[in-house]
Amino acid sequence: MDFSEDRYGTDVLADGWRKRAAKKIARVEATDDLVVEVAGDGFCGAVTKVSQGLVELEDRRGRRRLFPLGAGFLIDGADVILDPPAAVPERGRARTASGSFAAEDRRARVARASRILVEGRHDAELVEKVWGDDLRAEGVVVEYLQGVDVLADVLDEHPPSATRRYGVLVDHLVPGSKESRIAEAVARGPHGSHVLIVGHPYVDVWECVTPKAMGIQRWPQIPRGIEYKVGICRAFGWPARDQADLARAWQRILGRVHSFRDLEPALLGRVEELIDFVTQERDS
Repeated sequence: MDFSEDRYGTDVLADGWRKRAAKKIARVEATDDLVVEVAGDGFCGAVTKVSQGLVELEDRRGRRRLFPLGAGFLIDGADVILDPPAAVPERGRARTASGSFAAEDRRARVARASRILVEGRHDAELVEKVWGDDLRAEGVVVEYLQGVDVLADVLDEHPPSATRRYGVLVDHLVPGSKESRIAEAVARGPHGSHVLIVGHPYVDVWECVTPKAMGIQRWPQIPRGIEYKVGICRAFGWPARDQADLARAWQRILGRVHSFRDLEPALLGRVEELIDFVTQERDS
């Protein structure tokens, strides 16, 4: 909105000034995870439920409140009217959380020899939530990799081949990082032609969830010397005493992910690249 615009014109007594002064307010459907602000008291949260003329909002601290649908809400500072979400048409092919069309035969295929290795349990859970249906349809198994440091040992123990490819997803794959040096060494080694290592630029997969999905403007910047997950919890006002607290924090974040739209493109493209790589042998 351009606040420098004079909505009354140069003469407030001229004909039609009431029409010019009247604001045209956009109508927006109250869909899941839409982030809005309540104009009356400043409460800001994501839509979690709409029922019987009421919308439930959850803020970044997990507090939930109910408000009547209609006027009195803001999106990016602009007034909006919240309407109930449109009914989902029954016809048409269903889509998976990754955005792919769901196969008519949804039975999982027999697992293929090729695998996707994912560094970190949270990373594996996120991949399963968004791409699980697609992976089962393709017969691709996702395995937890305890750390990129042990990747070479894993490859030596179960060597890849043209019919047993490995796709590997790691955190913080940026030039000069430990992860990039290991990836380059594997690519030059004896298994390189049958292994694809990709990654996102973020320190941790938590940050691959979009700020919009989290109901925040941006992820907090955690200073060096503070463990990333602990720093995030403290910034959000969540407990961070032990691993149980961090696990609960991750479940809150994972609960905000409903489809590929809630993830950063830097992760989406890499996972799709891995799926393509490990499924090539079936078609070769």
